[in-house]
Amino acid sequence: MQRFSTGDRVRIDIPDETDPDHEEYHGKHGRVTALLTDDADAVTGDMRDNHLYRVELETGEQVDFRWRDLRPPIEDA
Repeated sequence: MQRFSTGDRVRIDIPDETDPDHEEYHGKHGRVTALLTDDADAVTGDMRDNHLYRVELETGEQVDFRWRDLRPPIEDA
């Protein structure tokens, strides 16, 4: 099951301040540009982890995120 589709606008939500990506990406917005798959569920046991979402941030940088790091956008951003 995919949570977002190509073209969807998303917000990066990494609330754990000890996560190495928190400071760089938490709270930023972007658009899903590609849906990728792997077999991460073999490690986590959660089929949702098989999906990676390639997000182009407003800066133009492209970064891959799992479902747990993405939320709908804050409309005022």
